[in-house]
Amino acid sequence: MAGAKLSARQKMINLMYLIFIAMLALNMSKEVLSAFGLMNERLTESNEAATTRNKAFMDGLAEKAKDQPAKYKPLKDKADQISSLSDGFNSYLEEIKSKMTASLDDPQDYEIMDRPDFLDDEFFTGEKLKDEGQRFLDEITKFRDGVVKVLSDGSKYNDISNAVKKKFSTEPITDRDGNVRSWLIYHYREFPLVASLTKMTQLQADIKTTQSEVLGVMLQGKLTSEVSMTNYMTLLETSKSAYFNGEQFDGQIVLGRKDDTTKPNSVELTLDGRPLSDSEYSIEKGKVKLNFGTGNPGEHKIEGKLIFMEDGVPTEVLVDQSFVTVPKPNSATISADKMNVVYRGVKNPMTISFAGISDNNVKATAAGLIRIKKSKYIIDVTKVKGREVTINVTGILPGGERVSDGAKFRIKDLPRPTGTLRGESGLIKMQRKSLEISTIGAKFEDFDFELPLNVKGFKFKVPGQPTINVSGNKLNSRAKSALRKAKRGSAVQIFNIEAKAKGVSIILKKVSPVFIELTN
Repeated sequence: MAGAKLSARQKMINLMYLIFIAMLALNMSKEVLSAFGLMNERLTESNEAATTRNKAFMDGLAEKAKDQPAKYKPLKDKADQISSLSDGFNSYLEEIKSKMTASLDDPQDYEIMDRPDFLDDEFFTGEKLKDEGQRFLDEITKFRDGVVKVLSDGSKYNDISNAVKKKFSTEPITDRDGNVRSWLIYHYREFPLVASLTKMTQLQADIKTTQSEVLGVMLQGKLTSEVSMTNYMTLLETSKSAYFNGEQFDGQIVLGRKDDTTKPNSVELTLDGRPLSDSEYSIEKGKVKLNFGTGNPGEHKIEGKLIFMEDGVPTEVLVDQSFVTVPKPNSATISADKMNVVYRGVKNPMTISFAGISDNNVKATAAGLIRIKKSKYIIDVTKVKGREVTINVTGILPGGERVSDGAKFRIKDLPRPTGTLRGESGLIKMQRKSLEISTIGAKFEDFDFELPLNVKGFKFKVPGQPTINVSGNKLNSRAKSALRKAKRGSAVQIFNIEAKAKGVSIILKKVSPVFIELTN
């Protein structure tokens, strides 16, 4: 009854209910603060993984720009500008975050980060901005406008530019009450410290995402350009550079990017203006193999086109090649079997011959050159000084006339080996159990020699755990124990991989590391 007098016992029960409700409200507040803190930790871990991926992208682009500057240097220059803007803004945010938690005994005790004092004092004086608040806005504007300017020269970046403008907009905001408020006040004034800290980390995540998207579009665009049929050239392969009159020509036309799966849908070719019949060529393993008489001495032209279907549209690749038929040989044919250079530390196979001269009447000399049999040689340039080696060849014609020729080959070091896990390299997403039983390996990527590498040991690093030295090519018990302590999404590193190749007489370059993002 409303007017009834409450007993002392009932008053005590009501008071206890009030206290209980207050405790629930207090606990909910702490849970929210902790949730922000955990979100900040996950974003931080994700940002670390993104940093690793972006670095791997940049390292790969730098290597391509070094090997093929005309093709990749413009892309690298653009990527460097984006990286500079990203690193500068990210460092500034990291500096602010360090100040925000500098006075805390435990920067991970999120339940005490409920006060807005730091940023309120750092950024604002009433409704006005302090110098540091204005600098914060200026840094956002500098990054946003800088990225948009770098990407302004290509329509393929329109989606990224629009996303950057939206993510990093600092325009005034209308709140739910209809009041127009400054962007900085709306997002950062009177917010708990942990909430502002998490927003800063989210900004860093947006920076790294932007950088990843730009790099991805760059490399994807270049790959699309390279594999497009409009960028192919035809090459003429022959077993020798000149032919005697009356010989059967055994050359074959191939595309500049040799690929067994690349075959033209139709062929229209002429020899000295005469259309070739079906019996004079065949399509085999990505090649148009020619089979016709070499004709009279002199130059002969092979012209026409190869027709491919690309996205449902016929695309023509023009053919404009020639070969020479000669009455007798006048030059040597010297070619490397597997490459256009020779490498230190390995035995490079060579084929050396004089057209029209039997192998027993051909002699080749060079530092490190050894004849195996007939026209097959090997050359070991490990001890050759300088960056070139010259091969001199002499031959004796059937009439006793002596002819000679020579060629220079560039000497290169073996490429840097790449660390692998399950045969994959770079950044790999993998479950914890799979990593425990996987084999760590190493290989020479895109290298014509078959040089299997044996891994003798490596270092294993889990975030927050000491680095572990491992012998062999699998995780040991200590490494597995550290792995079990890693959080989901952690970026685990395998580096300082020790690898050796059988038959290689020099010390290999440092093996590139492997990064694993744990998926559970």
